[in-house]
Amino acid sequence: MNREELIRLIFAKKSFLCIGLDTDLAKIPQHLLTAEDPIFEFNKAIIDATHDLCVAYKPNFAFYECYGTKGWQSLTKTISYINTTYPDQVFSIADAKRGDIGNTSQQYARAMFDPASSGMNFDAVTVAPYMGEDSVKPFLSYPGKWIIVLALTSNKGAADFQFFRNGDQTLFEQVLSKSQQWGSHDNMMYVVGATQAELLGDIRKIVPDHFLLVPGVGAQGGSLQEVAKYGLTTECGLIVNSSRNIIYASTGADFAMKARSEAMKMQQEMAEILGL
Repeated sequence: MNREELIRLIFAKKSFLCIGLDTDLAKIPQHLLTAEDPIFEFNKAIIDATHDLCVAYKPNFAFYECYGTKGWQSLTKTISYINTTYPDQVFSIADAKRGDIGNTSQQYARAMFDPASSGMNFDAVTVAPYMGEDSVKPFLSYPGKWIIVLALTSNKGAADFQFFRNGDQTLFEQVLSKSQQWGSHDNMMYVVGATQAELLGDIRKIVPDHFLLVPGVGAQGGSLQEVAKYGLTTECGLIVNSSRNIIYASTGADFAMKARSEAMKMQQEMAEILGL
């Protein structure tokens, strides 16, 4: 999905919502645990109930890797289901936070983007830029794919390094500035936590046209209105993620419909923000 297609999708759905598929066996409805693949059955139900209200899904790899080979099977089945059942209707993000030396990053990129190799074919992957250009560029070698660079996160520990100042710029500002030499707003986005919404105005001065993936709205305390106030562009420029508030809205048999209800609340608020 290229930039123009993503923008059209956002305005067609009147939504810039991303639903995080952080699926935890300890939190899903008990009746699903008897299924052959409870994680996939949960994901499938959530996707079927919400696909018209969101523009993206973002499986967090940690919630699948922890179950070993079974978890990987659930993950590959989930992305395959999205791609085959709702082609061109949602943007898929591998929340893997990869980043290593060039040769290793090449293999990570292959895992995310080469279905013949791994069975997975995501539109985008989150990437840690700490090791620099050669660790990031292999992900950009796949035409039509995106990388989403970690810039400013929403966790408490973000203050440990991301605000370290070197001259006129903090470390996260240097990441924003330097990484623009590696890709463009057509294949690169940035992660900016919703709890840092007041800094979005400054961030927009550095990356005025790039899309921002914004986690932290909802359970982590971020405000959608504040994010939009400082980060919205004429092309939207935002993908706002919500996970727990939506997928765990209910632990009963009605979990999918309750998830839809929560997603609809956010979609309606986003439609108002977009003026649609």
